[in-house]
Amino acid sequence: MESDDILGTISGGRVLDVATGGGNFIHALMDDLKDYTEIIGIDNNKNAAAAFSEAFRKQKNIHFQLMDAHHLDFDDESFDMVCISNSLHHLDAEVVLREMKRVLRPGGLLLVSEMYCDDQTETQMTHVLLHHWWAAVDRVNGVVHRETYTRQQLLDMVSALGLNDIATHDLSDLSEDPKSKDFIEQIEPVFESYIQRAEGHPDLQTRGEELKVRVKEIGFHSATTLVVMGRK
Repeated sequence: MESDDILGTISGGRVLDVATGGGNFIHALMDDLKDYTEIIGIDNNKNAAAAFSEAFRKQKNIHFQLMDAHHLDFDDESFDMVCISNSLHHLDAEVVLREMKRVLRPGGLLLVSEMYCDDQTETQMTHVLLHHWWAAVDRVNGVVHRETYTRQQLLDMVSALGLNDIATHDLSDLSEDPKSKDFIEQIEPVFESYIQRAEGHPDLQTRGEELKVRVKEIGFHSATTLVVMGRK
């Protein structure tokens, strides 16, 4: 199943994308939603604002606001759709999800899209292990970055919101060559950067070297993503 199969019948109305970063998920919303009137992306990273503004400079109905996802500076019931993609593991997930529900109008759609760490193929587990290593390196450098959740943990967090009409979709793509030379070349500088950032933590540097070997010997596919949607 593709994301346009999930979103293609949905009229987004006024949309909020939480922890938007440079707005990657907004591109999917633009491409796949049936229609929308406005999209606002919020993030607490000042550096994200410039990338976001450049990406959407031609779209007058797409805006960025600098904001903490744990304390959304919007009135109750302000949005028709509120979403978050691949960011819950950087945040206090339960607090953020409650805030997302608060600003959602009755009948509005809440959407969570997040990779999970269990029930993956061996090549997808390479992605999971890489992500967990990146998270560990970030943490020793003072960056909030948790390991990814299990599928059930994600379901439980969304179910706890008491939404109606909950639907789930598991998205994966195993069609690419898992040992692509292009990918190996692209990820090499990422390895070097994180190994350097792990200086003073030889266990983390060793993990990085081991994962470098795993990428070449076992291969890499993106981990399966769970999309959970429900209405307030």
